[in-house]
Amino acid sequence: MRLKVEQLDNALQKGLVPVYFFSGDEPLQQGELVDAVRKSARQNAYTNREVLVVDKSFNWNELAFSADSFSIFSDKRMIELRLSSGSVGVDGAKALINYCNRPPEDTILLITAAKIDNKSTKSRWFEAIDKIGVIVQVWPLEGADLLKWIQQRLQKRGLQTDTQGVQLLAARIEGNLLAAAQEIEKLFILHGAGFIAVEEIYDAVVDSSRYDVFKLMDTLLDADVNKIIKVLSGLRAEGTATPIVLWALTRETRSLIKIKQALSQGQNSDLVFRNHQVWDKRKQRVIQALKRLDDDQLNTLLVVSAKADRQIKGQESGDAWETLLSLCVFFCNPVLCADLS
Repeated sequence: MRLKVEQLDNALQKGLVPVYFFSGDEPLQQGELVDAVRKSARQNAYTNREVLVVDKSFNWNELAFSADSFSIFSDKRMIELRLSSGSVGVDGAKALINYCNRPPEDTILLITAAKIDNKSTKSRWFEAIDKIGVIVQVWPLEGADLLKWIQQRLQKRGLQTDTQGVQLLAARIEGNLLAAAQEIEKLFILHGAGFIAVEEIYDAVVDSSRYDVFKLMDTLLDADVNKIIKVLSGLRAEGTATPIVLWALTRETRSLIKIKQALSQGQNSDLVFRNHQVWDKRKQRVIQALKRLDDDQLNTLLVVSAKADRQIKGQESGDAWETLLSLCVFFCNPVLCADLS
């Protein structure tokens, strides 16, 4: 059964199917589809989860082995099959056809892949999945579809704006849904739920300043302490809200923690970076940050971020900007700020 992105929630409410296949090159939508299936599976007692990463060294016999393996407690389970491309090859095609012909009981197979070509959509393995499962191909949003998506995203966050506001957001993010989600989150942090005037969107979203929080994150990853001080001073002078800076810093820290954990589990590095929206231009920066900061230091950043949050809210004494500066310096070079607390 082939569905559109917006049709998945209704389909999940009607019941789970043996196989889900999500493909495309729009990471935010694909990630949210996967999360929706995981949530529905948990609600239906699928408590076991196994992840298979398909790379050059992957043996497709592992899928059959996983399908034939039963929990000693007979728990329901989910097998996540993560394809690093949109192709499965000859062995993969045979394995998927065999799986779909005899899907194991109390098991969901969740497949994620990059964008697939038209030839693949007419293949036997694709048709086998279509026969017993759900297929959603994720396409980049443009024009009216993009405006509709932004409007719905605002509503989910309890935000409303007029047509001009939606169009301004669409122009700012240039089709990047991840950027749109971040901008909407920023608006919620600054203004809370309610109506957002176009002027407020312009002030918060349009980058008319020399420095913004995204520039700050790149500078953090580069570990350039002198430039960090300059950028952070620029943000403060231009009236950037402290919650926005803290949000960006904690988001980057949590992302590094998740990437580090995934890599330590032996997951394919290219797939891990793609799953966390780390593209080629930022990959080397992230790798250097992972080498520079160990697990304890990353956790320290989150602990002190909580302190900055309390200072911003007036629940603890101290200058939040000074704490943010200490966090940034520690992020760049833990040795220079070893007494961070």
